[in-house]
Amino acid sequence: MNFVNAEFFDAIKDIEKEKNIPSAYMLDRIEQALQAAMKKDYPDASEAIVVDISEEKKTIRVYIKKTVVEEIENPAVELTVEQAKKYAKAPAVGDIVQVDVETKRFGRIAAQAAKQVIIQGIREAERGMVYDEFTSKENEMLTGVVSHIDQRTGNVSIRISSNSEITEAVLLAGERVRDEVLREGDRLKVYVVDVRRSARGPQVMISRTHPGLVKRLFELEVPEIFDGTVEIKGIAREAGSRTKMAVWSNDESVDPIGACVGPKGARVSSIVNELRGERIDIVKYSEDPAEYIAAALAPSEVITVAVADEGKSCTVIVPDSQLSLAIGKEGQNARLAARLTGYKIDIKPLSQAT
Repeated sequence: MNFVNAEFFDAIKDIEKEKNIPSAYMLDRIEQALQAAMKKDYPDASEAIVVDISEEKKTIRVYIKKTVVEEIENPAVELTVEQAKKYAKAPAVGDIVQVDVETKRFGRIAAQAAKQVIIQGIREAERGMVYDEFTSKENEMLTGVVSHIDQRTGNVSIRISSNSEITEAVLLAGERVRDEVLREGDRLKVYVVDVRRSARGPQVMISRTHPGLVKRLFELEVPEIFDGTVEIKGIAREAGSRTKMAVWSNDESVDPIGACVGPKGARVSSIVNELRGERIDIVKYSEDPAEYIAAALAPSEVITVAVADEGKSCTVIVPDSQLSLAIGKEGQNARLAARLTGYKIDIKPLSQAT
């Protein structure tokens, strides 16, 4: 039996155009589904069932290969010479004949299988396109809209978009900025940490605490960073409270700190506003560890930095009046400076220096 339906094949082509799903992929999936469905309906002939789909002829044919025998033992896959004459000319014992499946029965199964496969195929393809699009945005910044806040867990659902693709991402409580108040409908920028496949579709892992968010914000706000004139050499961040960022200029005529701060502080202020008031210290990077460490401890003054001969550690001498500023509240300034430079920093007041 040839099941001819031009509309069916035209629909497959339309899906290929609209959803970018190859028709060959869809037809292959439909063939597999039909094969499985027919095996359930004809369990005794499961190995003899053939599904033949011709995209060129726009036909689908399902038949059972039966062997011509003198005496039937398994009617599901055998038939007599007399019965075989209905399907072949001059059949002989041992011949294989093709017996079409009943049209009405096959048509119902084909329609159900095709519908199921097409729906599943579209779903999988759409998930694949979302995955591919957002995978390309890993380590990038996107703008999202808060759609739901789980008051129990603190997790926030954020609708993010990239080109024509839209998906729901979850900002886990641990990736939220401490004390940051969010409301449904708020627009905010998030950093794409990772994209994972799951049974429910792509999972886009986002963050508001990642140092990469600060980096992307500065790239967006400061043309000199975007074009490579100014480089961000390092970022140490305690989200919601304070960030230290080291910058360097490849052009001696360009002040890297001034470029990041902007006219009347406009550039850095814009980023501070986006981060809801997070303090940002911008310091000048140096290949000289002592200079770099001294700069990283800003706004404290530094008298000397003695870098150990072995291991990444140093002793810093500051004026007695600057000790608390160098250490910072709860040790934050020293802690961030150590993380930024990669050195263990021992701070001592001048009065205790030997």
